[in-house]
Amino acid sequence: MTPHEALVALNMVEHVGPVRLRQLLDHFRGDPVAVLRATPPQLFAVPGIGVDTADAIAAWESKVDLGQELRRISEFGCRVVTQLDPDYPALLREIYDPPIVLYVKGTLCSNDRNGIALVGSRLTTPYGIETARKLAYQLAYAGVTVVSGGARGVDTAAHQGALSAKGRTLAVLGTGINFVFPPENAELFERIAANGAVLTQFPFNRPADKQTFPIRNRIVAGLTLGTVVVEANLSSGALITANFATEYGRQVFAVPGRIDSPRSKGCHELIKKGAKLCEGAEDILSEFEYLFPPTNRAPSPAETGNLPALTLSDHEATIVEALDRDGEQTIDEVIRATGLSASVVSVALFGLELKRLVRQAPGKRFSRMA
Repeated sequence: MTPHEALVALNMVEHVGPVRLRQLLDHFRGDPVAVLRATPPQLFAVPGIGVDTADAIAAWESKVDLGQELRRISEFGCRVVTQLDPDYPALLREIYDPPIVLYVKGTLCSNDRNGIALVGSRLTTPYGIETARKLAYQLAYAGVTVVSGGARGVDTAAHQGALSAKGRTLAVLGTGINFVFPPENAELFERIAANGAVLTQFPFNRPADKQTFPIRNRIVAGLTLGTVVVEANLSSGALITANFATEYGRQVFAVPGRIDSPRSKGCHELIKKGAKLCEGAEDILSEFEYLFPPTNRAPSPAETGNLPALTLSDHEATIVEALDRDGEQTIDEVIRATGLSASVVSVALFGLELKRLVRQAPGKRFSRMA
């Protein structure tokens, strides 16, 4: 057994988390194989390791099918990155409870160190969706890796905005990597994996529950220089991510909303507690001028009003053609005219608006700009 395989196994053992693993590795001279081979008395002698944990590790072979897990990893087309690997995210190493392993579909790169988390409510408003997409687009265009949780609402919009700018984005899951949750994001996850990575600390077949999402949120905060809460009520899980960011010494930003909107109460509460008010990508980038000095980066779309190029994706070209034929249309009419899915049409229309090729009229009716 290799140290890499031993860490995969330890990640699957009940009662073993990042903090206990660090205690074990400190005691066994950094050797995860030695941890798995230890007897219960040897394990119980480690400070912080109780009887339940010692017994679970000693009996790991009867509870964990390591061979099957390694086969799943290979067949699924993902890989496992451990703290022993050089491409384990540098910022994640700095937190006190970094994941034992990361299941990764896609690629991790050194530039992901310049990552910003965009998070918010699953039950969001059109304002929250539009703002998340716009911010993600602007950040990705500036070279920032946009990190979110792959959930409905703000998370999905953040990933879509980054992809529209042809930038990098990472989706951190609260399930095993073989689960698509929510199911309608299957195509989105494939696009993310091709332009960044989908990742999780959970082994295969781990379903979502009340524990997995806060664990996921800590990874989102730990991976990034700062967390932007776009829209959130007072009980939103996005506030958990913001709290982790504060705990890790990272910057927290909040987008203001209507004073009478429950969906913005969480953001306003963060601003009252010292989060930086965010009205655009420049409010975020200005906090990290040592990484993104204005003289060394291209002007953002917010500054120029233009996009880097007017090349169209196949989906965008199809929609432009449909609007050329029929003029002003609703989203439903565009869907029927093009045969594309609702999510694809929504993302493509947003990109076309940013490219100044499509105009949105009141009532969410779209037309080709002259």
